[in-house]
Amino acid sequence: MGYPARIAQCKKRSDVLDRLDESLIGLHGLRVLCAGRFPQKSGDWDRMKLGETLFRPKSASAKWWREYLALARTSHDPLVMLARVSLAPFTWSEGDTMLNLLGADRRVLELCLAHGMRDGFTCPIGARWMVSFWSSEPLKNVLSNATRAALYMAASAAAVQLERLLVPRPGNMAEQPYLTPRELAVLRWASLGHKIPHTARALGLGAETVRTHMKKAHEKLGTRTAAHAVAEAMRWRLFP
Repeated sequence: MGYPARIAQCKKRSDVLDRLDESLIGLHGLRVLCAGRFPQKSGDWDRMKLGETLFRPKSASAKWWREYLALARTSHDPLVMLARVSLAPFTWSEGDTMLNLLGADRRVLELCLAHGMRDGFTCPIGARWMVSFWSSEPLKNVLSNATRAALYMAASAAAVQLERLLVPRPGNMAEQPYLTPRELAVLRWASLGHKIPHTARALGLGAETVRTHMKKAHEKLGTRTAAHAVAEAMRWRLFP
């Protein structure tokens, strides 16, 4: 496609995906849908904004994006969540099969179908970015390994260049809570299903001390239950 060699010439964020889109002409009907920089906190979609952390080429449907962003405010996109934890690129149909999507979890795919997007190809990059392509035709049995590798290389080049051109805005970055090593240790043991007495024995602490650490973790994370605190800490990637 020749795209990676030309990417360094892009001085504006708007040019990066437009050039990538142009390089795809004639390739299985593929077009670029978007590039997105994942929020620091998993699931913090309110901070995802077009032109700031989400980027689309001129060819992408503005109407689809309006409907998608409205849907994202009230629901979630399982394929985006899959991309965040995935090491390899995948077609949307492959992601659908892997996750066995049902009911409300299929809303984004149904929205894509309504706009003529029968399938797509999403490339997760460094657990920080994703670049998505779409096609009016099914892709599962069409994309060869060589084509997938070339698309992934081009998507990676796009993400790297967008990262270079991205100007951080303080208002768009959530402030990560700081938990002490003891508070994190207590949450790690809670994540394994252990009650306070067991956690106290394992860490060599008093039960009341463990409760105090948990209480402070709740205050910092804005949570009320141990399960909620563990989930919130994982969204912030405070521990694996």
